[in-house]
Amino acid sequence: MSCGNFFFTILVTFSVALITYNIIISANSPLQQDLPGPSRSSSSSISVDPIIQMPLHRSRGKLGSSKRLFHTAVTASDSVYNTWQCRIMYYWFKKFQKEPNSGMGGFTRILHSGKPDKYMAEIPTFVAQPLPAGMDRGYIVLNRPWAFVQWLQQADIKEDYILMSEPDHIIVKPIPNLSTDGLGAAFPFFYIEPKKYESVLRKYFPENKGPITKIDPIGNSPVIVGKESLKKIAPTWMNVSLAMKKDPETDKAFGWVLEMYAYAVASALHGVGNILYKDFMIQPPWDKEIGKKFIIHYTYGCDYNMKGELTYGKIGEWRFDKRSYDTVPPPRNLTMPPAGVPESVVTLVRMVNEATANIPNWGE
Repeated sequence: MSCGNFFFTILVTFSVALITYNIIISANSPLQQDLPGPSRSSSSSISVDPIIQMPLHRSRGKLGSSKRLFHTAVTASDSVYNTWQCRIMYYWFKKFQKEPNSGMGGFTRILHSGKPDKYMAEIPTFVAQPLPAGMDRGYIVLNRPWAFVQWLQQADIKEDYILMSEPDHIIVKPIPNLSTDGLGAAFPFFYIEPKKYESVLRKYFPENKGPITKIDPIGNSPVIVGKESLKKIAPTWMNVSLAMKKDPETDKAFGWVLEMYAYAVASALHGVGNILYKDFMIQPPWDKEIGKKFIIHYTYGCDYNMKGELTYGKIGEWRFDKRSYDTVPPPRNLTMPPAGVPESVVTLVRMVNEATANIPNWGE
């Protein structure tokens, strides 16, 4: 075995041991240790717009003239399903990266398969190691915070801010840096309800850390946050995620959004508040217009009859659902939706079609 391989083996072994130690600590402690970061007490001098939780000097004026670039990071496995989404996402990132009002700097796909794939030359990629076998307990999303920890520790990231995005995001216009004054900028999810689950969350966010309202109703994406803040948040996010998954009550309460709650808790533990920016993205078919939004998140299936009427819960005569393409990419030139279908869905399919028409070797 070469010295390089020996060193890599030692590094991986140490990392696994560190994760295991942190799981034990997390599972047997309410995470009451003091954590670094500014306070978010009620005496804070930041004035906030109560409608979208944006500081008043931002909500009443333009986004500012200074160019504060952020690095866009997307975690993914090497599955066909994740890969075709990443290729489309990166195509549209490049389209808008250099446009006026863009704060978009570099881009990285954080590939947590542990080995390179054939798209390394097409998409800027950092290869992260997955969690040790069985540690994700069948919940592959737990690889996300661990992948971010590795990337933040090992990569040379030029920008001072990070946009955490996802493969099934399509950028529809240049994204400015929406964060300010030490706050992150995040999309508020209606189904992230810290107050409703206070008794569960107090296992990870004890009362001495403050009211449960310090936990914002967010996930980890889309979020724009300072790089140094994220370096502090990410290890806690990983440990809280693992501890939550190990606890049956928490796992049952949060289900598939467990890791989103874990990020919200980790951000609060480190005193990093968030501007709740409802115009960050839309989610068709429920959101019908693009408006001022920056991202289309196509997490839901779109089913319609030929009259343009939504048939959600029933497979439509016309449909677009990313889950239809879990083992093979969508073909080029998808059929456009019938008349009467909302702008958001029409735009989504049009943008998928443009990307697949221009990405070389699509479907291979």
